[in-house]
Amino acid sequence: MRLTTKGRYAVTAMLDLAIHTDSGPISLADISQRQGISLSYLEQLFAKLRRGELVNSVRGPGGGYLLSRSGAEIFVAQIVDAVNETVDATGCGGDGDCQQGEKCLTHHLWCDLSDQIHSFLSSISLASLVDRHEVQEVSARQDRDKAESAIPVATVL
Repeated sequence: MRLTTKGRYAVTAMLDLAIHTDSGPISLADISQRQGISLSYLEQLFAKLRRGELVNSVRGPGGGYLLSRSGAEIFVAQIVDAVNETVDATGCGGDGDCQQGEKCLTHHLWCDLSDQIHSFLSSISLASLVDRHEVQEVSARQDRDKAESAIPVATVL
């Protein structure tokens, strides 16, 4: 069982957006730089997040993305679902054809686990993640790193 890169990156990008929400629209280039996610991949994810009504886009200079509602109203499971991702603990993808086309002995156990994981992710809002001390520490470090990389280095002749 695992959450694929698509789901992980979508949650990471949305958390970055939630952390920086007071700064106005956030560009995908900024998220890309802070999180180390390719810009083209973020564009694909944000198209799905926009269709899932989790973000709004702002065009023009100073444009970017905003959360469509408060971080307290957006849950991790909604983000995972919006990018067509599933957290599935079964070996058959939930199809029930685990053992020569039939359900295996533990099929229902793994289905129940998948349901529990989805339920758990449904209880975690972006706001609750933003409030976590360790998330704030990582975000502060990323912001420092981004600021330092933007400072031009004087050349010595």
